Amino acid sequence: MDNNKTNTAVLFDFDGVVIDTETQYSVFWHRIGIDYLGMADLETRIKGQTLTYIYETFLPNMAERQKEITAALDQFEQQMTFDFIPGVLEFIDDLRRHNVPMAVVTSSNDKKMAAVRRVHPDLDCLFDRILTAEMFTASKPAPDCFLLGMQVLGSEPNTTWVFEDSFNGLRAGMASGANVIGLATTNACEAITPLCHAVIDDFRDFTYEKMLKVKKQ
Repeated sequence: MDNNKTNTAVLFDFDGVVIDTETQYSVFWHRIGIDYLGMADLETRIKGQTLTYIYETFLPNMAERQKEITAALDQFEQQMTFDFIPGVLEFIDDLRRHNVPMAVVTSSNDKKMAAVRRVHPDLDCLFDRILTAEMFTASKPAPDCFLLGMQVLGSEPNTTWVFEDSFNGLRAGMASGANVIGLATTNACEAITPLCHAVIDDFRDFTYEKMLKVKKQ
């Protein structure tokens, strides 16, 4: 690792934090919940979770249904838009100017990220690493993914900032011991405030210096 980099590190969740996709996924998983499970709130229960977790928890021993849903999800993701969360590119640039190592830590799999790269071929240039669901076994709210991110970037919890939007992701960030900033892009500010150290609407006007002021007690 570059010796000129700071001890500070940043871990970003992806959907709802870097890319504005959560509302689109909510539409997809709501329909799956209705059609396959007769469940009207599946989309709220699975935010931040890996596909493996979703299948094991809600569709266990249903190989054919899982296959159908996977095919539908693959098709859906090919048609999704992958717009950046407002201000995130400017914030990433600010972190880069301060030599802060950054990684994406996402419950999305490699296939989904390939779809994103087709729209944003320079995605990997924005971060030092992109860690996907294939790289850790325990799904959020377990902290494993963020602990792996710290290991990869060579940081410690007290010098690591996690940006998350989902309830499970925020819980995972807090369990990792990191400084956690919630984004009110998916859930209301009031709902996520108890699960993090600070909340922002998006990254507009947010800077490295403002981030450093957010510290766990």
